[in-house]
Amino acid sequence: MTDDSSNSAAAPADIAQAAINNKARPGMNAAGIADPSVKFMLQHPAHLIALGFGSGLPRVAPGTVGSLWAWLAYLVLALWLSPAQIGWLIAASIPVGWWACTVTAKHMRVADPGHIVWDEVVAMWIVLWLCMPMGFWGQLTCFALFRFFDAVKPQPVKWADRLFKGFGPRGGWGIMWDDLVAAFCTLLVVALWRHFF
Repeated sequence: MTDDSSNSAAAPADIAQAAINNKARPGMNAAGIADPSVKFMLQHPAHLIALGFGSGLPRVAPGTVGSLWAWLAYLVLALWLSPAQIGWLIAASIPVGWWACTVTAKHMRVADPGHIVWDEVVAMWIVLWLCMPMGFWGQLTCFALFRFFDAVKPQPVKWADRLFKGFGPRGGWGIMWDDLVAAFCTLLVVALWRHFF
């Protein structure tokens, strides 16, 4: 491979293949893809899912943006689907997300990219599915609690975040796992509030 600085940026497929082969290619350094583009997102179905259909692309607070997208998406889904149907959708979204996060992290060559937000999406859906019906302020409280547990990572979320690291299926599950624990912590706080107050 020649090093020609005049070459144009590599196509998204070349970038992804470089990650698979664990080699650098034009347009991609050894450190991986720090800020995925729209082209990268559309290059593979796993990227589209893992990046939250674009909600994970912002460079600032992608996890918060992805959680907001999940909140809005849930409200739209609730207009068309029954709670049972949403439950089945969430159940399917977990293994699909595991696969998508595994593939996308490998292609980005980053073990736990902040731009992967499908973990936030599924976790927010679980919280809303189990807490609804509730008004706007209740939903906002759930959103804020989840973002607190996901971003600050108090125990046991911190433990969950460190449990599965690296690439491959183990790392892909690790991306999902700490957000599922953050969702559990959110639900626990909501349940305690409803019980005592």
